[in-house]
Amino acid sequence: MTLTRRTLALALAAAPLAGPAFAQAPLAAADRVLVDRAVAYLEGLTEARARFVQTDARGRATTGALFMKRPGKARFAYDPPSGLLVVSDGDLVSVQDSRLKTFESYPLGATPLSLFLARSIRLDRGVAVTRVSRMTDGFSITARDGKKETAGTITLTFTDAPLALVGWTVTDAQNRPTRVQLIGLQRASGLDRSLFVLKDPRPKNVGRGKV
Repeated sequence: MTLTRRTLALALAAAPLAGPAFAQAPLAAADRVLVDRAVAYLEGLTEARARFVQTDARGRATTGALFMKRPGKARFAYDPPSGLLVVSDGDLVSVQDSRLKTFESYPLGATPLSLFLARSIRLDRGVAVTRVSRMTDGFSITARDGKKETAGTITLTFTDAPLALVGWTVTDAQNRPTRVQLIGLQRASGLDRSLFVLKDPRPKNVGRGKV
């Protein structure tokens, strides 16, 4: 997988690079109210689907379809000609590139997806909220994994009325942002379990890359 395509896919899945320890400053009461609202919303979003537009640090956009089933499961199916498919099965996040015939897997807990796919979303334990920003039509919450002391952040963006997740931005240790914008996010029910299963299609004698 080329660096460009790897960065594009792994904005959803890549384990962040190790960094210095981070001490979280106490949140202001008004910020805590927004964080609590966001957590309650995300925990109530058990199944959902949407279209997405992913824009890399160079401004190049890729589109696709998202399916999500908490806890732990998500599927990002990129539109042709991308050839990329990213699936979280609850334990591993797997990235398949059918064009380049590559397949890699990463522990879900080491990826940005774990912040909002967890069974119990806690932004006060193990996750450090570094910033809460207000906009005219909503707000955003920036967090990093304080427990594992890793570099890189994820910023979740919400509309305010109605409260809804509209996307996120993953910023890596080199301060390169990749933005995912959700379009038409809607609650779902009864999503097929097969959506969240991705097996290595390569011959068994070809090793699977893992981090």
